[in-house]
Amino acid sequence: MAGLKTYLEESYNLLINEVKWPTWAELQESTVLVFITTLILTVCIFAMDFVFGVSGDAASTWKGVVGFLYAFLT
Repeated sequence: MAGLKTYLEESYNLLINEVKWPTWAELQESTVLVFITTLILTVCIFAMDFVFGVSGDAASTWKGVVGFLYAFLT
């Protein structure tokens, strides 16, 4: 039981005195960066799905821009 108490005391000491926690401004900047990156990746994936006709529905008639051009040219 003494080992567990020592472990908890040392863990608490590390979290309070050793860890450098981000400031509120740094936390906000990181959150905005993650949000913008998520939006950019979402738009890129949507564009690729639209162009190549990726759909979760097997009965979908949309074959994407590539499929449309292929059907138009043949």
